[in-house]
Amino acid sequence: MNLPDYQLETPLRLLYVGADALIINQFRLFANKIHLDVVENSLQAVKTLDSEMEIDGVLCEQWLPGDNGIDLFRFLRNTIHSKKPFIIISHDFQPGHIQEAFREGVSDFYITPINIDHIIHRVTFLKKFREQLSSPGQEENSPAAYRMDTKKRLFDIVVASVALLLLSPILLISVIAIWVESGFKGKVYYISKRFGRYQSFDFYKLRSMYLNADARLKDLAHLNQYATEQEDLPIDSLACPRCMKLPEGQHCSQLLNYGNDKICEYWYLEQKKSRGQAAFIKIKDDPRITRVGKVLRNTSIDELPQLINVLKGDMSIVGNRPLPLYEANLLTTDQFSKRFGAPAGITGLWQVEKRGRKGSMSEEERKLLDNNYADNNSFWGDIMLILRTIPAVFQKENV
Repeated sequence: MNLPDYQLETPLRLLYVGADALIINQFRLFANKIHLDVVENSLQAVKTLDSEMEIDGVLCEQWLPGDNGIDLFRFLRNTIHSKKPFIIISHDFQPGHIQEAFREGVSDFYITPINIDHIIHRVTFLKKFREQLSSPGQEENSPAAYRMDTKKRLFDIVVASVALLLLSPILLISVIAIWVESGFKGKVYYISKRFGRYQSFDFYKLRSMYLNADARLKDLAHLNQYATEQEDLPIDSLACPRCMKLPEGQHCSQLLNYGNDKICEYWYLEQKKSRGQAAFIKIKDDPRITRVGKVLRNTSIDELPQLINVLKGDMSIVGNRPLPLYEANLLTTDQFSKRFGAPAGITGLWQVEKRGRKGSMSEEERKLLDNNYADNNSFWGDIMLILRTIPAVFQKENV
């Protein structure tokens, strides 16, 4: 087939989401026409898109660790990246999946083996078409929806600034207590990557656990309040159907040690997901917490450094709690990704409804509360949530 000749002034900047070594190497042969960024999963893709705004299009494998290409597209169409060409690549011809993808609005759907020239032509056409379709100076709807309400942002800045000033003596005393209890070793603060409103960021807390506490998380999985008995079932099969289609010695994603065997990350996550793995992790009476840490947690003093996140614009005073990346990766389906449409917050509907009460909360209920806030949040509603947060601060349960 003869394709129209689109002259490229500069190589196309494409983001490839997946781990198919054969396809990636095939694209590498066209380095004069394509600059290829490669990531393995949805969260890495969103992070890359947030940091690299000049990407011309997204090429995504149909099956990804923990989710799939259609779910990633649904997520991105609610962000500032909604207008970028998005093409799904699959190894299997399944009409149902293709129809679903086009119903959702993906740009195109290719079945391997693929023709790189065709993809270059398609992305170039879509890019030029959308540039011509958008009138000069016209503002897109998605970025406007992405920006925080002005009243809410001004409120956040004023409250966070005043709170940091007034609470600085308490912060100083807490820092000294953590440092003394740790034998004057290690950091008194804790930084982790969290995922909030369609973006990841560095999340700040005072350290309430022993040093290297994250390394013990796997050993405490059975204490997770959101866990189900199904999660303790053995992996059904170590043979990944995607890996079986690749040449011997190649794998669709990185290998994980599983007892005396190895299993690729994609297949491990798929089987865990199919058995209902908990998306959230919350451990009651966590043995990793120090004595000082218990006091900090029971009074929520350990959360005070998040006021810095608020000043930076990563978070708001009120919103849905930002999630660690391993938790957020399990909530990219269309049903539950709605919660990411609300700002990340220090306090919110979930905290005031359940925090400090006896008894556990189901994972399903927490998801619904997050979605409820994303659908119904307002400035005055946030004020009411702040007032309801005050009695919940001094909680009786150590969670």
